Amino acid sequence: MISVDGLTKKFGRVLALDGVDLDVTQGEVHGFLGPNGAGKSTTIRVLLGMLRASSGTAQVFGMDAWRDAVSIHRRLAYVPGDVALWPNLTGGEAIDVLTRLRGGLAPAPERERLIDTFGLDVRRRCRTYSKGNRQKVALIAAFATPAELYLFDEPTSGLDPVMEMLFQQEVRRVTEEGAAVLLSSHILSEVEQLCDRVSIIRAGRIVDRGTLEELRHLHHSTVEYEGVPVAGLDGAQVEGTQVRGTVEPDALPGVLANLASQQVTALTVKPPSLEELFLRHYESDAGEAAPTMRQRGRHAKTD
Repeated sequence: MISVDGLTKKFGRVLALDGVDLDVTQGEVHGFLGPNGAGKSTTIRVLLGMLRASSGTAQVFGMDAWRDAVSIHRRLAYVPGDVALWPNLTGGEAIDVLTRLRGGLAPAPERERLIDTFGLDVRRRCRTYSKGNRQKVALIAAFATPAELYLFDEPTSGLDPVMEMLFQQEVRRVTEEGAAVLLSSHILSEVEQLCDRVSIIRAGRIVDRGTLEELRHLHHSTVEYEGVPVAGLDGAQVEGTQVRGTVEPDALPGVLANLASQQVTALTVKPPSLEELFLRHYESDAGEAAPTMRQRGRHAKTD
């Protein structure tokens, strides 16, 4: 569905993308992670034919993203993180315009189902909508007519947790029907629940990629139990009878065997979360990365 190879993009002397490689396959939800300014939105805009690559290749459906943009757009749906609508149109009229751009009106039953699901008052004019309601208009238009590929750039920005859950349900529905999804998001729990694979971008370069299991295999797990420190446990911290430390993947079986011989109680082994995997790439830039991460209920501007 998407094939990006050695993609670079310069804005004057600024190198926004520096040899990005990215692929998305049919039926996959691919998470695209990075802080503001890392290059996520620039990559998506190249895929949409809104920006021309400085070098490298960007293909969608096997077609050139720049030369064949019109043909590509008929087969995909796109939702940005900050939706701009026609102020004098109603929400319903805006949905109709957006779906017509993809080749026709959405089937009425599906359109009505989504309007009801997302709880949007389509009679109001767009100028009266909050940011969250503008996002709902774009999401309804995207999901109302079938697409082969969905490009989401912070799509749930401005939505409450219930709406985020409904968005996730719709993503699962379209991928079960064979569509592919590229999801750029700051909500790490959302990516963790939805994505089959993840690519992490930093300063215009992909610094890590793979399934969550593949990424977790490269990093230490956290072990907590009641007892005393054992061999193989790194950075052990002891508070009373409670012990906490980390273990390398290859050392975990040996540590568990040592703990079994001590008959420890209340043992917990936790693999690293996506948030931990992500932040480890930015430990040297903690001051920069911290304000760009958005947990549920906190919002950040997209790059």
